Amino acid sequence: MAAPPNKISAKAAGLVSLAVMCSRLLGLVREQVFAALFGASAGMDAFIAAFRAPNLLRDLFAEGALSTAFVTIFSEKITKEGEANAWQLANKVATLTAVFMSGVTLLGIWLAPQLMHVLAAGFGVGTVKMETAILLTRIMFPFIALVSLAALVMGMLNAKSVFGMPAMASTFFNIGSILGGVGLAWLLDPAFGTAQYGTGSLIGLAIGTLLGGTLQLVVQFPALRRVGFRFRPDFAWRDPGVQRILWLMGPAVIAASAVQVNVMVNGNFASHLGDGPVSWLNYAFRLMQLPIGIFGVAIGTVTLPVIARSAAAGNTAEFRSILAKGMRLAFVLTIPSTIGLVLLARPIIALIYERRKFTALDTLHAAEALQFYAIGLCAYAGIKVLAPAFYALGKRNTPMLVSFLAIAVNYGLNQYFTFHLGWGHKGLALSTGLVALTNFLLLYALMHRQVERLETRQMAATLAKLALAGTALAAVCWAALVWVLPLAGQAGVAGKAGALFATIAVAGAAFFGVAFFLRIEEIDDVAAMVRRKLGRFAKPA
Repeated sequence: MAAPPNKISAKAAGLVSLAVMCSRLLGLVREQVFAALFGASAGMDAFIAAFRAPNLLRDLFAEGALSTAFVTIFSEKITKEGEANAWQLANKVATLTAVFMSGVTLLGIWLAPQLMHVLAAGFGVGTVKMETAILLTRIMFPFIALVSLAALVMGMLNAKSVFGMPAMASTFFNIGSILGGVGLAWLLDPAFGTAQYGTGSLIGLAIGTLLGGTLQLVVQFPALRRVGFRFRPDFAWRDPGVQRILWLMGPAVIAASAVQVNVMVNGNFASHLGDGPVSWLNYAFRLMQLPIGIFGVAIGTVTLPVIARSAAAGNTAEFRSILAKGMRLAFVLTIPSTIGLVLLARPIIALIYERRKFTALDTLHAAEALQFYAIGLCAYAGIKVLAPAFYALGKRNTPMLVSFLAIAVNYGLNQYFTFHLGWGHKGLALSTGLVALTNFLLLYALMHRQVERLETRQMAATLAKLALAGTALAAVCWAALVWVLPLAGQAGVAGKAGALFATIAVAGAAFFGVAFFLRIEEIDDVAAMVRRKLGRFAKPA
């Protein structure tokens, strides 16, 4: 799927949103399967903590720093020097990534005990829970090498305005981890699926994670060949392009991963709260990732190559316009998600997770976390669009310094909310949401100062209109909570699902109907695209 070189393609953004939605929904199915089989148990806590180490490094080196830095320099290389030089740079970076991440993998396997004592100190030294987490960490650590190469390939394709298959790649990760993980768990543990399941079940899930990471990389190879890339090992790493990517990556390692670092800190705090909180926070955050991925990641993915080309050409006016429009579009699409998740958290969690080993009490605690996480949802989406823009301008230190502050504030809020006020896992989720808001507001103020203006008046007008539309959505959700959903709860799973989906559909229609009536520009753009599509289908062959 190609986009015009100097504008955000609504069609490309829609395709990426659809692909990411498939991935996130399958990710949700993955968590749903794991919740049903293992609940919020000590074993599941150990698995989540073990996966957190390579998953954090994925954001540090792969989908955060490496992807952002590579797309910025690769897009500039294509604009100024042509495709041949850009592909040479890609070979150098691919070789360096493979070698470096292999070393990181070996180091992570060796230092797994130390990592777990940092990430999950509350599990205790020498306990079964801690030893299980260490074993699973060692099995899953090669995931970072696989997903780093997958992120690099995705960056190459995005820079060539190919968005569909890269966005679909993580869908194959979920397919591999569900089918492979559950299948291997069944083969390795005779007690799989019972209350007496053993470590073999968790080992099967860990190996399935590696299978999923392999699929995420390999499925992108055909698209990569079609755009002209042929891999040839190249160890000439003193190339100026490689040096500039590494120069950008240093600060980006911190700046692009502030959310994950804060989640890691939260996980460490949660490990001191007994069995369950680590899992409750994980299941809630998975639901948060659905709108972030569908909207924030999709818009950020399509926006980055365009603003990188505008910055390389020195077109500040175009850069400002595209960036501001991307942020407004992110807010238009995530504000209804925020309101819906806050008001409907409990029925959503119950419908998705509450079965077998996931109890009504687990639903209550996970819903509490989701409500507080959702406070920062719009900020998460805005950061996905805004933070990479600083690298396109060469201002690599700005997001890093803001992220340092965000991480420090998160740690302080965790201490205050969790232990001083005694809010437990709810305090951890609240601090994450508040820190995301702080992070975005600081980045926005600094970008406004950098480019002198950022269509702030139009942004404020859009937010005011969205507040009115959000009131209509909230009214529908509240009415459903009072009169519809309690009755539907007596009709079984089908009744619950039907009532919840109907509530979401009516609430969404109310929101977008009011937004369309108020003439919000981004809603008009989406509506015009839909009308063009319907008109095209209506024409006779």
